[in-house]
Amino acid sequence: MTTAMLLLAALRVATPLVIIGDRLSVFIPPGPFLSVMGTVGGYNHLKQLGVGSTIAGQLFVAAIGGAVFGLLARRNPARLSAIWTMSILVVLPIFAFAIALWPVLGTSYVGLPIEAARLVTLVGFALCVFLFERTLVTSFEFLTTRKFGKENYEFTPAVGRRAFLLSAIGVAVAGGGVALARKLYRVATFSYDGTQYKGRIVEPITPNELFYCVTKNVVDPKVNVDLWHLELNGLLQNPATWRFEDLLGFPAQEQQTTLMCISNSLDAGLISNAIWKGVPLRDLLERAAPLSSAARVRFHGVDNYTDTIPVEKAMEPTTLLAYDMNGVRLPHRHGYPLRVIVPGYFGEKNVKWLTRIEVADANAKGFYEAQGWGPDFIVPTRSRIDVPDNWSSFSLGKLTGPIEVKGIAYGGDRGVWRVELSFDGQTWNDAEIYYSGGKLGWSLWKTQWNPVAAGDYMVVVRATDGEGHVQEWKSDRGRFSGVAGLHYVTVQITA
Repeated sequence: MTTAMLLLAALRVATPLVIIGDRLSVFIPPGPFLSVMGTVGGYNHLKQLGVGSTIAGQLFVAAIGGAVFGLLARRNPARLSAIWTMSILVVLPIFAFAIALWPVLGTSYVGLPIEAARLVTLVGFALCVFLFERTLVTSFEFLTTRKFGKENYEFTPAVGRRAFLLSAIGVAVAGGGVALARKLYRVATFSYDGTQYKGRIVEPITPNELFYCVTKNVVDPKVNVDLWHLELNGLLQNPATWRFEDLLGFPAQEQQTTLMCISNSLDAGLISNAIWKGVPLRDLLERAAPLSSAARVRFHGVDNYTDTIPVEKAMEPTTLLAYDMNGVRLPHRHGYPLRVIVPGYFGEKNVKWLTRIEVADANAKGFYEAQGWGPDFIVPTRSRIDVPDNWSSFSLGKLTGPIEVKGIAYGGDRGVWRVELSFDGQTWNDAEIYYSGGKLGWSLWKTQWNPVAAGDYMVVVRATDGEGHVQEWKSDRGRFSGVAGLHYVTVQITA
């Protein structure tokens, strides 16, 4: 059964080995979730632990089930009819699976519509448990059937030969399962999940292959656009369904927008800037005519990920359904064929692999909202020093010129008006903004620093956004609404 599930996973069909983690994670508050993630060594290790635990748990439970079946079959073989075994070992697990995992059954790693994906997931699981039941019953009968002509023949060397043959088949199947697991590991997200973009390599427009990436998935979708469509439903007068070619027929809009993860710390690189092209979400919503009770828009990805934004934000002209990134079609890891771009909101709101847009009431929640993140998802003004590195050391006697200090600043959808640095903890000096990404993108800044004496300097940066708000530490900002504060590096100046 486990090998069959791994085979289905290799064919990009959702199985319990993966989606159980998606279902359970919404019940773990952010605090314990982050604590566990830190204990095991990061998000990728947590995902590996989750899949490994699911496989081990499945093997353990199935082994107990097989042992119980063997004991019952020996004591009263007449009672173990095909109907009984099918009911207990196939029908009951299917019902339990459907009820427990219903919210995530619509997962599709090839881009099937949610309802079709739910059916495919259920059928795949049904085939796996049916295979388990038939293998269990047939194997038991094979091991215990008496040989013709010998009334007392049951547990003899012949049975040993049968057990050896069955064990050999089992080892071969297990080996196939291990090979499939290794193949899935190679195509999993572990190699790029958590990609950061910072330091000396930072450019005004982030190359697609270097753009920061965070994903909840063990294996990300690779959508077949011929199977995919976009549904627009919910509290609407005119629900609609759009194919990819239909969306290309709308007037296109191109804009530069920076995205940043809600878990991005002050010195981290889970932030990047790109030029996105697509259709304003407003164009589709106006045709669909939201009802007066509409308050939020919930986005659904093919990977069962969801998130929400207010209707008012969805109707802003810069909220985009993007299909191009930096002049090319969206890369698979960044949401091909369609993702939503929500300027000024944390990255989790910019749902990838978009397949459904649901207009809902004020109670609608998404994946991380249900887990307990928020309540504030609007990006605070941020800045970061990229050069020099923290604890860099310079000798006054060897300096041939000023020390270059440079980095980034980001004001959400408010733009950046000013960047300042402090080298003494008291006074602030303006830095030069040598690249501005406009109201929706980041700005790059630099300055020249001439230290006059040896010592350890704490270099601090702060930005002022386009609305005049100065970057600062906000003690009243919830710990799960993204950190707000000032970034600094320590620089050692020696004689």
